[in-house]
Amino acid sequence: MCNFTNFHPNIFFLMGIPGLEDSHLLISIPFSIMYILCLLANSILILVISANENLHQPMYIFLMILAVSDVLLSSTTIPKTLSLFWFNSQEISFNGCLTQVFFIHSNFGAESAILLSMAYDRYCAICHPLTYSMTLTGSFIKKAVWFALSRSLLMVTPFVFLLNRLPFQQSNKIEHTYCEHMSVATLATADITVNVAYGLIIAALATGLDITLIFISYILIIIAVLRLPCSEDRSKAFNTCVSHVCVIVLFYTPAFFSFIAHRVGHKSISLQVHILVANLYVLVPPMMNPIIYGIKLREIRQRAFATIIPIKYFIVCSSLSLGIRWANIV
Repeated sequence: MCNFTNFHPNIFFLMGIPGLEDSHLLISIPFSIMYILCLLANSILILVISANENLHQPMYIFLMILAVSDVLLSSTTIPKTLSLFWFNSQEISFNGCLTQVFFIHSNFGAESAILLSMAYDRYCAICHPLTYSMTLTGSFIKKAVWFALSRSLLMVTPFVFLLNRLPFQQSNKIEHTYCEHMSVATLATADITVNVAYGLIIAALATGLDITLIFISYILIIIAVLRLPCSEDRSKAFNTCVSHVCVIVLFYTPAFFSFIAHRVGHKSISLQVHILVANLYVLVPPMMNPIIYGIKLREIRQRAFATIIPIKYFIVCSSLSLGIRWANIV
């Protein structure tokens, strides 16, 4: 039992994946591996881009910002999810739950805006190469980042207030591995029409608009590329866009699935599938984004190897030194 203050519970209980409680420990294995890879891959990407002045170009700067957002997105949810799976740590405070809602949705909004900026970068580079350096300036990049952050904060902050106004007088058990806006709102003992309507409006005005503009930019890119006389130039232009398209598909597909699952209910989509996809959404794109760019972009790949090798050498030398010292002590 838990006390309620002003119709709010002191704590919520995260129930994990209903029906798969006995498999929580097994599920945690791939989750923890993917989270470690996410942290390592994105950290290397951030280090490589920030340490090499040759990569201080719009495309790579946007990629570094995307990596930072990926780390924040996965770190907002996965540590608590793993503690739930490993130690059955179900409790999360009411304020902690609202904080998690805020960071999950704000990171999603920021990443969507960054992906739109990256699509505009590719559009300018391919369709208007002569004016590219004059358009994608440092000032433009700063404005794009501030726009992504400010828009995300302005649109997501009302989610917190809309949840805070709701009474929770019957249940404080969230059938999820983390706090998400609709999974929390459905527990309220009041009408949540405003919450649902606001979520739809934000999805249409922010995410829907971003997807539409990205789609239009790639239609224009395809038209421009097909007009190129040389097949080698066409191939090179398409290759610069493939990684970005893969990241877009990875990012929006599970988010769109989760959005639909909340609206159609669990009769059409099982709760277990919904929760698993929601967790993969905060794990797979952040893990795969730096890998995709590392494979497709030669500059990133070369710099990454040049950075990783000294790190490996340092680790090996440190291990050998510690081993020798330990042997001498023994």
